[in-house]
Amino acid sequence: MLSRRYFRQHCTLEYGAYSKDLSVINKDLSQIFILDNSPIALIQFQSVKYYNCPLQPISIHRLHFLPKKILVLDLDETLIHSHHDGFSRNIATKPSGPPDFIVRVEIERHPVRFFVYKRPHVDYFLEAVSKWYELVIFTASMEIYGSAVTDKLDNNRNMLSRRYFRQHCTLEYGAYSKDLSVINKDLSQIFILDNSPIAYRCCPLNAIPIKSWFFDPTDTCLLSLLPFLDALRFCHDVRSVLAMNLHLHQNQMITSTNSLTTQVIPFSTQ
Repeated sequence: MLSRRYFRQHCTLEYGAYSKDLSVINKDLSQIFILDNSPIALIQFQSVKYYNCPLQPISIHRLHFLPKKILVLDLDETLIHSHHDGFSRNIATKPSGPPDFIVRVEIERHPVRFFVYKRPHVDYFLEAVSKWYELVIFTASMEIYGSAVTDKLDNNRNMLSRRYFRQHCTLEYGAYSKDLSVINKDLSQIFILDNSPIAYRCCPLNAIPIKSWFFDPTDTCLLSLLPFLDALRFCHDVRSVLAMNLHLHQNQMITSTNSLTTQVIPFSTQ
């Protein structure tokens, strides 16, 4: 299986680090990819945008026989990060600039301002996946906050019209979980992208984990998911693919249940 091998002499030494030119192996870069733990090794192949190749006729034909699947998106620490007046979270990373937008709401008769920072590439991500999936926002935050933030993210593009909030969650052991059957009874056609494994503990076979985001301007998690999400829409049952991550969910669940503070909910009044 591993008869073709390339070593240091086939690498390119630049600025004291080795990079790997895949064209040494195959000139047709549309037919080759690399799995590597070092971004330096493949930095020359990292596109700022996801190159969406036109579908082949057979792929277009196949999509006609598959219902459009539902991608459920969490908000806080998945698509955005926010903090409100007089509240500073004790995290290592601090914002490098002003917020992307400010949301003003009234909670319990008190005016509150939320300073919202968008995860890098979130606008491009939403634009891309909205062509492949029906998008649904499902957040454990209060509706008055979550709806205002979603309006800003949607920006009159009518991509995020379906929304579920804290009242649609289940409160168990001091944490909110999200039952996807509230959105669609057919769990073969729905999945969630969420930074908190506690949120999808009732449906781990329908979840894609993502690292919590606060202020890191170099984050590329959303971009990195695009090739996978592009391919996932062609399967008949999302669980047949996402079940391969079950061991990852179990490990994350152990970590999260040991520290429920990992679930960040803006202006929690519980």
